[in-house]
Amino acid sequence: VQLQASGGGLVQAGGSLRLSCAASGRTLVDYIMGWFRQTPGKERLFVAAIGWKHGRRNYADSVKGRFTISRDNSENVVYLQMNSLSPEDTAIYYCAAREGVVFYTDPNRYAFWGQGTLVTVSS
Repeated sequence: VQLQASGGGLVQAGGSLRLSCAASGRTLVDYIMGWFRQTPGKERLFVAAIGWKHGRRNYADSVKGRFTISRDNSENVVYLQMNSLSPEDTAIYYCAAREGVVFYTDPNRYAFWGQGTLVTVSS
């Protein structure tokens, strides 16, 4: 599975961004698609995930109510809509995929990764 993330950029606090993750190379039936983020010197942290087949979602507490993960099965794209952004959301965002239907927040559980896209939120 190849993943291509895009949509990062600079936004003011309170603003919104939508990240996209285009998947190719395999039919994504029983996959979990996730978003993680990382700041320099820190570990990669779970943000959100969605089941490609069942559509169920899972969110980190820090983004609940502000971020929404969704998928477009016909286009093989996963989105992360980020609203009410704060400087604490500044990070490199990565999309990831793992086979199966169980949600994991541990990045080591995900076998496939896209390149990161930088999100910078100014105060």
